[in-house]
Amino acid sequence: MKVRVKFEKYGPARFLGHLDTMRYFQKAVRRAKIPIAFSSGFRPHMIMSFAAPLGLGLSSSGEYFDMELREGASEDMTSEILARRLDDVMAEGFRVLGVRQIPEGKKYNAMALTAAAGYEVRFLKESGLTARDVEDFCGQPSVLVEKETKGGTKTVDIRPGIYRLEVLREDPFTCSMLLAASSGDHVKPRMVLEALAAFKGVSVVPYSYAIHKLEVYADKGGDGLSRFIPLGELGEALG
Repeated sequence: MKVRVKFEKYGPARFLGHLDTMRYFQKAVRRAKIPIAFSSGFRPHMIMSFAAPLGLGLSSSGEYFDMELREGASEDMTSEILARRLDDVMAEGFRVLGVRQIPEGKKYNAMALTAAAGYEVRFLKESGLTARDVEDFCGQPSVLVEKETKGGTKTVDIRPGIYRLEVLREDPFTCSMLLAASSGDHVKPRMVLEALAAFKGVSVVPYSYAIHKLEVYADKGGDGLSRFIPLGELGEALG
């Protein structure tokens, strides 16, 4: 049986990289005595996979990982029990928000399903940006940026991957973004900020803003129309 765990990452934990976060949860699962399944072979490992990595320095209330429980060991487990047992061993900076049972199969795992991510960006200092700037920026037919790829640096159009960009308030300047986050099309919030600043003709000072990931979404739409559903709403409560 497979379950999906939703967790929050905040405070000092923001500066843990993705690999360190994975190792942290492997140890947390052991401490919580969760009956997780292991792979076979000479070097068995926990059957666990994470959704799209969170950028270093970002906080989040929408992080996910999937894990497989041992056969027969989950009969007395409920979503509430699993969440509490994990949360009881969490260090400051991590908090478990929920657990749901998910269908079997690779196409249902968190990484394969991830299509978009929502963010809130709040400037800590004067940004020089206004709601009108954002409106004009979004009105462009294309937004060309330099993007690092395995084959080197290339110019790409990120406008199709900016699903939503709107200003929540101007003082302090705060906006929300819904961006493409699949393995084949991933638009980072910092990339959008830099493009917006270049469009306006201002410079974005490092550490002058905070980025918080709100949620990760699967796309359950069809016929060319997107219908974004939070990963935490897929599956069902256990027990």
